[in-house]
Amino acid sequence: MGHKQYLAVGQSARNRLFGIPNKKPVPLNMLISQQGKLNHGRLAVITFSICTVVLGVILSFVPWLDYIIFRELKLWNGSLSYSYWQRPGVMRLTKVYIFNVTNPQGFLENGEKPKLNEVGPFVYREDMEKVNIKFHDNDTVTYQHNKILKFVPELSVDKTQKLVVPNIPLLTVTSFSPNLAGWLFNLLVSGLAITYRERAKPFVHVTAEELVFGYNDPLVTLAHYFYPKGKRPNSQMGLLLARNGTLDEVSTIYTGQDMEKFGYLDKLNGLDHLPYWPESPCNNIRASEGSFFPPKLIAKNEIIYVYDKDLCRIMPLKFRKHIYKEGIQAGLYTPPSNYLENAEVNPDNKCYCQGEKCPPRGLQNISPCQYNAPVYLSNPHFYDAEPSLLESFEGLKPDQKKHESYVLLQQKIGVPIEAQVRVQLNLKVDQAPNIRVNNIHKFPDIIFPVMWAQEGIDGIPTSIWKWIFLGTTFGPIVAPIISYSLIIIGLGILINVFIKAYKSFVIGQNSLEIVEIGRETIRRGSTLIINGSHKLLPNKEASYQPLNQSNPNIPHTSREDKLHELNYISRTDNISTSIDELKSILNRDFVKANFSETERESLIHSDNTFIMSEHRRSRIYKVTDSY
Repeated sequence: MGHKQYLAVGQSARNRLFGIPNKKPVPLNMLISQQGKLNHGRLAVITFSICTVVLGVILSFVPWLDYIIFRELKLWNGSLSYSYWQRPGVMRLTKVYIFNVTNPQGFLENGEKPKLNEVGPFVYREDMEKVNIKFHDNDTVTYQHNKILKFVPELSVDKTQKLVVPNIPLLTVTSFSPNLAGWLFNLLVSGLAITYRERAKPFVHVTAEELVFGYNDPLVTLAHYFYPKGKRPNSQMGLLLARNGTLDEVSTIYTGQDMEKFGYLDKLNGLDHLPYWPESPCNNIRASEGSFFPPKLIAKNEIIYVYDKDLCRIMPLKFRKHIYKEGIQAGLYTPPSNYLENAEVNPDNKCYCQGEKCPPRGLQNISPCQYNAPVYLSNPHFYDAEPSLLESFEGLKPDQKKHESYVLLQQKIGVPIEAQVRVQLNLKVDQAPNIRVNNIHKFPDIIFPVMWAQEGIDGIPTSIWKWIFLGTTFGPIVAPIISYSLIIIGLGILINVFIKAYKSFVIGQNSLEIVEIGRETIRRGSTLIINGSHKLLPNKEASYQPLNQSNPNIPHTSREDKLHELNYISRTDNISTSIDELKSILNRDFVKANFSETERESLIHSDNTFIMSEHRRSRIYKVTDSY
């Protein structure tokens, strides 16, 4: 087998030297074989590199990072988002600011503008979790909120100080007096003045704790006992009293099988609309409950919606700009300018009017959610509201930075990383001219601010931040690097294997050895011509002879080891061999046996100079006379 390989290699080198192209192509199976045997190591490397390239190509076209993110984003018992949603580790703070009326007598008796002094904040930490969780087959989950508000004294002002605020239960009752018998209300208020002297006045002195979480009031107690079940108010008067404990409201949201609905409400208390308003869009509940927003819907629309029970409606939020918070890009969303616009300008707000004259710009009637008490919602300090509302008071200073609601939303996954909802509760008072007890008849028609609250989060926990940063900031940069690196590595390995497999034919380690073997073959043929020149050219006076003749006195073995150079000896300078004579010589049998037709032609046209150049480094091989 060795001599066959030698002959094949020698012929290949010969062809290269004489410019003859090799007709046989290099077989591809040499990539995975060596000396006719399967090279398992090389096969494994090739398989690995091909798989690496294919994987890199697939990853570069398939949004695999989004698949991983959305899989963990879906709500199912065990996903990352579930633990965050079920029991958020964020610190939710509710900050309450109360408007203390500093001139109640001057307002009632002298007609002065009410002078309001904002007192606060009274800060409460909200510990919240989802309870009574039940998953359904239609991509929804039902739950209730369990909230506990705890006072944070280190962030608050003194909650025991007495404040002067409007008597909400009394003024609510007296506002209905123009439509009922005046004498009945006079009798009711007179009885209260005798029994509960302080509770029969237009203004009451209460602490922040009492106003927020409840104080005893005779009118509220009566309403609690006599109102129909289901519409019955709490037994105490407290603006945030219903927010402590497990809420009655049962919410159903989408879990994320369809990312265009993820986090949006499906039902509230079993209804697919708000029962407080008669028609759409006022009774629409297509909004987020605040934990998640649908990423695909965010990408298509610049307005998103959030629902809060205290708002008694869904709040639209419009995209404003991109900002960075702690290295994470987020979209800033704020309410659009027509959110609390007058119904004449924004017809979508007309269904909130409930058969009465629609309020001016900046006000929202939420009485259906407050046991029909005439409570109106606005931005704090009447920010972005009708100027006449602000002009009726002293001490209000609207400021967009302090009083506008906003959400910083990571748009790729729909998770809020910062949010603050700021709302002000106002009491709409209708003058009761027939009730003269305690100067109630002097209380004019007015939208009176009572308090405003800020509820939200200033940031997210470090554990959640890491996942959001990896998925939305770090991941999109690293993912394409990984994909293209796999392609480059795989191709690099393939090229390296290809070069090594074909190095003997391209730039391999044995190429010089192959050429030397081919040259040695030519030297042998050339030696035949030199040493047999006396037979090839018997009648010519030119021949090739060794430059260093052998000395007969030197031993034979030593003579064979010496190198002999060739010298062209011209016996007669003016005599030359014609091309035709050389052709006839090269056609002899021993030349034909050693050279092909193409090689013989090369010898003829080369003027034999290649023989001289090659044999400067060659040994002299004798040709016997019998040749």
